[in-house]
Amino acid sequence: MESSKLKREKDSQISDELNELRMESSELKKARDSPISDESYRRSSFPDEVLERVISLLNSHRDRSSVSLVCKDWYNMERWSRTHVFIGNCYSVSPEIVAQRFPKIRSVTLKGKPRFSDFNLVPQNWGADVHAWLVVFAAKYPFLEELRLKRMTISDASLEFLASSFPNFKALSLLSCDGFSTNGLAAIATHCKNLTELDIHENDIDDKGGGWLSCFPESFTSLEVLNFANVTSDINFDALERLTGRCKSMRVLKVNRSISLEQLQRLLANAPHLTELGTGSFSQELTPHQYEDLESVFNNCKNIHTLSGLWEVKGLYLPALYPVSTHLTFLNLSYAVLQSDELAKLLVHCPQLRRLWVLDTVDDKGLEAVGSNCPLLEELRVFPADPFDEEIVHGVTEAGFVAVSYGCPRLHYVLYFCRQMTNAAVTTVVQNCPNFTHFRLCIMTPGQPDYLTNEPMDEAFGAVVKTCRKLRRLSVSGYLTDLTFEHIGRYAKNLETLSVAFAGSSDWGMQCVLAGCPKLRKLEIRDCPFGNAALLSGLEKYESMRSLWMSACNVTMNGCRLLAREMPRLNVEVMKEEGSDDDGRADKVYVYRSIAGRRRDAPSSVLTL
Repeated sequence: MESSKLKREKDSQISDELNELRMESSELKKARDSPISDESYRRSSFPDEVLERVISLLNSHRDRSSVSLVCKDWYNMERWSRTHVFIGNCYSVSPEIVAQRFPKIRSVTLKGKPRFSDFNLVPQNWGADVHAWLVVFAAKYPFLEELRLKRMTISDASLEFLASSFPNFKALSLLSCDGFSTNGLAAIATHCKNLTELDIHENDIDDKGGGWLSCFPESFTSLEVLNFANVTSDINFDALERLTGRCKSMRVLKVNRSISLEQLQRLLANAPHLTELGTGSFSQELTPHQYEDLESVFNNCKNIHTLSGLWEVKGLYLPALYPVSTHLTFLNLSYAVLQSDELAKLLVHCPQLRRLWVLDTVDDKGLEAVGSNCPLLEELRVFPADPFDEEIVHGVTEAGFVAVSYGCPRLHYVLYFCRQMTNAAVTTVVQNCPNFTHFRLCIMTPGQPDYLTNEPMDEAFGAVVKTCRKLRRLSVSGYLTDLTFEHIGRYAKNLETLSVAFAGSSDWGMQCVLAGCPKLRKLEIRDCPFGNAALLSGLEKYESMRSLWMSACNVTMNGCRLLAREMPRLNVEVMKEEGSDDDGRADKVYVYRSIAGRRRDAPSSVLTL
């Protein structure tokens, strides 16, 4: 009781301090906008201790950026108190500028290549090498503890430099990165004595064998998160088993498909307190006694809320998961080829599920089971098992999508790959789930209309942006005219990211988006009829955006040169195809704001205008 009372008093005190700061912020804004200039309005009246305490409560990098703009005192306090920095584009700023602005950074999140690099649309040697950043960090942030990279290039030499330069380094996360091998992971394991997290996910790794796990010293016990699910080679299981046995605080373990069910059972016996588990292959032939042991060890895992892996899963062994399924909030089956009846039997045991990723092999019947058994579901992703097989007979349709929407009213994030869709179905979905923040519909046949009426899909996406007022990310597909983009520009007031492929009628569509959408930050366009007029209509918009990508559109080199001349603070990059005309069409254009000027490491295939 006393503890609860103290907590309420503390929360009330913090709330009062925040309210006072909001009032001061409002007064400072009024003063700044008034014609009277007074030094007192540029400074805070709060003691440094109070201001530092309140600013320390802000976790969002956006909130912190806003705070730094209020006045000089707030700027300095935010500058000196910030320990984490997020950089959405590694070329938008230089590491020297970051180090000068924030002297006490301990955690860095850094993103590199454009997202379309995932689809092989960016040259292999495009850039985004992290080494120059590491050199600056070693000089300015020797106390760095955490590095999270996405779509960056990091070599084995860079990983060795990282491992030897930061004595208190604790967490490394590499997502969709390239340039390194398992030798680099061995360097991290050997030298990072305080490592708590090693998360290696969906990277292009030069796999030189599974011996790197044996490089962790026998005295090493601090690891809490280990994810090597996408490393392809066989792993030194004895080393892995010893490692999980030593690291008593391990809470996340995601192994690759080389780990058998029998080996998984031994690992779980070592790590009974896991909260997230990624299994290996789920297809080993088990004796009845082995199956009972597997079921028993899962029954002892009371804390698991996230489950993934399940490669080559056999429906015969899914009941072993039932004891752990009761508490699952995230079930990732994107590597498990399940049929609808197998999924349905599993979901009966998952009443707490919030997030679900599946392959389209579950068919509409499987999605009907989602709607019937997962009333708390907030996120659904349906991936194609074979996106390039046009003759494929299985898959999901509008019927499964609608079934989910009726049973899952809390749904606010969807990524849905399908081969057919209707306007009426999408309209029904958003009426049932009006709180979508992320709506990503991919009709895999480019330019596909409503397959029942043969009409454009304009009505569908018009319903999305009119109904879902909280929408922040939208991916459109199918046969779309400029009417869709008129709706987006007019109604999508909170939209931050828009992805467009094989859509639109003329420049007018893109012009509507750029004239509207006041919060737009990322615009990704491929294979659309938009040309120079569309590109140049965004002159007043691009400096407030993070980036623009246009590929296989009707933009020319002259149009790109004009944009670069009119907006010198933007980096306008054109990725040239071999043998392309310097004055002809610009096949791939990447535009982004930068306070660091032109980058100095662009390859010859990238022309910066």
